[in-house]
Amino acid sequence: WITFFPPTCCGPFGWFCAGVTVLFGVTLLCVAKRSPVEKANVLVWRLLPVLLGLLCVATLGAAEGLVVFCGTCLISSAYLGSRALLPVGDKAVLITGLWGVVNNAGILGFPAGGELLPMSMYRQCMEVNFFGAVEVSKTFLPLLRKSKGRLVNVSSMAGGIPLPRCAAYGASKAALSMFSGVMRQELSKWGVKVAAIHPSGFRTGIQGTSNVWEKQEKEMMENLPADTRQDYGEDYLLGLKDYLLRMPAYCEADLSPVLSAILHALLAKRPQGVYTPGKGAYMFPWVFCYLPLWFYDFFVSKMMNTESVPRVLRASEAKSKNL
Repeated sequence: WITFFPPTCCGPFGWFCAGVTVLFGVTLLCVAKRSPVEKANVLVWRLLPVLLGLLCVATLGAAEGLVVFCGTCLISSAYLGSRALLPVGDKAVLITGLWGVVNNAGILGFPAGGELLPMSMYRQCMEVNFFGAVEVSKTFLPLLRKSKGRLVNVSSMAGGIPLPRCAAYGASKAALSMFSGVMRQELSKWGVKVAAIHPSGFRTGIQGTSNVWEKQEKEMMENLPADTRQDYGEDYLLGLKDYLLRMPAYCEADLSPVLSAILHALLAKRPQGVYTPGKGAYMFPWVFCYLPLWFYDFFVSKMMNTESVPRVLRASEAKSKNL
């Protein structure tokens, strides 16, 4: 505003006062952004720009000085008025309140049949994908109720329909989806809106790295009973992790549909209860809900390429062909 309203009196002294005001304002913003301001100091930080604004009124004239005065007061209020700290347990949050919580943490686990997965894999998926989201939600719900804010849980398409090799992952995401729906109903009376995001496949790195795969594969093999291991066969079991190598080909690289859904759930006046971003997020549930289950099972087996056969079944098929 100094450029458009040049000092009209006191010459260099007026420019000096204006420069001091601008310098103070810049310093004020930097301090306000980097460190919270204690309650006792808020009044002091607000009085300083007021005093400098009054000084500019005296040196720049009524019109120009009033513009500087109003500007400094607005900036001070915008950046400092909401930065007093409110203790919550052993934590501290801004007194303006918490508007939104997004539970996005998730792990896939090893892509094996439900019979083959060790119980530790089921527990790990439930701990991260479900119990973690529930605990975070319960921690911050008192603040969300005060602000009438938003709770967004990133679930999965696998939480609504059965997908092969996703027994642990799908069960944990199904629990999260049901939790989200119940919380949406229960928290509506408080003005809190809850949304569940059910994306299809995206390249997020959730499948992990080759080191993680080897560790999970080793854990699975060590916990398999001898007869189960023999029935499935070593080649079948060791080939399971190949699915992880093929996963990126079935997933979208562009994450913008998921981000747009989360943004809408946080900021829209009337957010949806369920979002389904991704190309296959509508197709798979539609086939599951409206067509016979036998067709859905056949459709999924073809789409996800899960037609590898365990050793005992291969031997049985070969024997029947020879008869």
